Amino acid sequence: MVSRAVLEVIALDPEDAVAAQAGGADRLELVTDMSADGLTPSAETFTAIRAAVDIPLRVMLRLAAGFAAGDTERLVDAARRMRGAGADEFVLGFLDPHGGLDLAVVEQLVGELDGCAWTFHRAIDRAADRDALRKQLDGLPGLDTYLTAGAAGGVDEGHATLLTEAGRRGEPGYEQQLLVGGGLRLDHVPALRAAGIDAFHIGGAARPTGWEGPVSAVAVREWRAAVDGGVDGGVDGG
Repeated sequence: MVSRAVLEVIALDPEDAVAAQAGGADRLELVTDMSADGLTPSAETFTAIRAAVDIPLRVMLRLAAGFAAGDTERLVDAARRMRGAGADEFVLGFLDPHGGLDLAVVEQLVGELDGCAWTFHRAIDRAADRDALRKQLDGLPGLDTYLTAGAAGGVDEGHATLLTEAGRRGEPGYEQQLLVGGGLRLDHVPALRAAGIDAFHIGGAARPTGWEGPVSAVAVREWRAAVDGGVDGGVDGG
C-alpha cells in the first residue's frame, strides 16, 4: 500500500495557514517577501501562525535573495530568535560563489538549532555538484529533507534527476526525503509518486489570484487529492 504523501504549502500569514490546513496541507513553510523567493519571517508572524494552526511549521532562515549566506551573525540571531519563539523546524541552505556548499555557515546554523528537523532548500538545484553537496551534508543533525526540482529551471528540466535520486534513497547522502517543488504541476505528480517520491511543495499553485492574494483551501484540496490519488491536471506549483 502506498503511504500518504506529504503536502507542504508556503504560508505568509495566519490567513494562509488556516486555509492551507483546511485544504489538507500536512506542513507549512513560513516565509516573507516572495519577491526575493522567501526570506525569514518575523518572530511575531511565526507566533501568530503557530496560534492559528496545529500542523508542523518549517521556518525559512534566509535574509536576502540568492544563495549566499551574507551576514552570518544576523542569520545566527534569526535562528536564536525563532527558537526562542518556539520554532522547532527550519529551512536553510547556502552556497559559496563557486556553487559549492557553504558548509561552515550551515554547520554554524545547525549548531544553533540543537537537533531540530530541517530542510536543505533549492540551493541544491544551483549547486555545482549535487552529489558532492549531499555527501558533505550527510550526518548533520536534523537534516531530513531536500526541497528540490531536480534542476534550477524546475521540475520539467529536473524530472530525470528527481527519478534518479529517488532510486538512490537509502544510500549515504540520500537517506533524506525528497520534497519536490519548483515548477511543479499536477500532471507531474503520478509519475513522481510511482517512482516512490512522497513529498510535494507548493507556493503559487495554492494562490489562484497570485502572490498578492491568499492561499485557497480549494486549490490546496485539489493538490491533496492529486498527491493522494495521482489526479492529472495543469496547475503550476512553486
